[in-house]
Amino acid sequence: MAGMSTENIRVRFAPSPTGFLHVGGLRTALYNVLFARKHGGSAVLRIEDTDRSRYVEGAVENLLSTLEWAGLRFDEGPEQGGASGPYVQSERSDLYRAHAEQLLAEGKAYRCFCSPDELAASRERQLAEKKDPTYDRRCRMLSEAEISEKRDAGLPFTVRMKVPLAGQLQFRDLVRGDITVHYDVIDDQVLLKSDGYPTYHLANVVDDHHMQISHVIRGEEWLPSTAKHMLLYEFFGWAPPQFAHLPLLLNQDRSKLSKRQGDVAVEDYREKGYLPEALINFVALLGWNPGDDREMFTLAELEKEFSLERVGKAGAVFDVEKLKWFNGQYLRALPAEDLVEICGPWMREAGFDTTDPARTRSVVSSLTNYLTLPSDITEHLGLFTGGPVHITGEEAQNLVADAPAQQVFTRFVELAAELEDWRGESIKAMIKAIQKDTGVKGKQLFMPLRLALTAEEHGPDLGMIAELLGRDETISRIRAQLR
Repeated sequence: MAGMSTENIRVRFAPSPTGFLHVGGLRTALYNVLFARKHGGSAVLRIEDTDRSRYVEGAVENLLSTLEWAGLRFDEGPEQGGASGPYVQSERSDLYRAHAEQLLAEGKAYRCFCSPDELAASRERQLAEKKDPTYDRRCRMLSEAEISEKRDAGLPFTVRMKVPLAGQLQFRDLVRGDITVHYDVIDDQVLLKSDGYPTYHLANVVDDHHMQISHVIRGEEWLPSTAKHMLLYEFFGWAPPQFAHLPLLLNQDRSKLSKRQGDVAVEDYREKGYLPEALINFVALLGWNPGDDREMFTLAELEKEFSLERVGKAGAVFDVEKLKWFNGQYLRALPAEDLVEICGPWMREAGFDTTDPARTRSVVSSLTNYLTLPSDITEHLGLFTGGPVHITGEEAQNLVADAPAQQVFTRFVELAAELEDWRGESIKAMIKAIQKDTGVKGKQLFMPLRLALTAEEHGPDLGMIAELLGRDETISRIRAQLR
């Protein structure tokens, strides 16, 4: 989109309050915000709550909280306000009804009196005949007299758009290129339901026009609806926005991302201790790429780099292991105080005493390199709590039983009992003295000590472990391996 005017760039994220925010929704929100920031435009948050049957109490509050946690800021919305409000669709009902009445008056829509039972029967009949189920347009043929009679009888009705019976429309998608849709595959979509609420299609188009949205950036699942929206813009005589439909998010087996195969709500990842920076960095790369091999981006960097030209058409695999990798990168880069605060609840839940701030900080610092999630710390806390160490594996058991290891253990117990300064650096100096005294070095020196203290072949710094265990517990674990 070279040469694009940035003066009136306006985008919107328009979720429905039907539950937690889906990770696909987070990506859509992110791309809209990035596009607005890149071009000096405005990002609008709009709540599309006209489907009252699917409305979930508290979902709006959760949505706002999740977007704030993720660091996504909107210029206009339910909380910020703005010149195009209100930003909750249920508060704009009169506007939709007025536009539906306009289409009726101009012969571009009609009243449909078919009951749910009649529509269901028609659908079953079409399926039995192996036809795609669409509305059979029976009410499109009603005379004015028949319409008046049904209205006088108090029959409920919906308002349907009157799609041309022949011809085609074309539009350009900024991700997918030129698209042609023939009218004969477009259903006479319901625009206004019998309860007076608009469907997504009417409210979406009316709001995007009145909020002066210049670009609609949304998921690929809305692509089939775009022809209906373009037709509505034509009916109203409005210039449509530009559209960009983002690729689907896929499971590892390339099926559409769904809760059946794993977590899909941002809230799920938040509760597990994923950092917002990691999740944002990860989802930014699900469909967009910077054109080189860079992977780590702050939100500010993404705002400078993002472009729709680099959004692909192919579905993007949601690789949880890659997300964990990102989280580990961000987690390990945190200041020590922040990491302690994040890991603290997990440590306490595991029964670890965090009342000594200095010791807690030392434990967390010694385990930082082993963390991809804060909950990972619970797997290593046993290193720093009392109790016997159980060495498993024949090779490891033989190593600690060998004569060189036994020499090391004996000398360690002797020197540890005399060491006045029980700190990591002093303990490491003591181990060097043991090497000099016994002549044992390398793997034969360090591996048996590590196994005796932790039952693991690899792990945090030995001096740090011994310091945190304390003199008595360290000597007890070493002495337990003497033969």
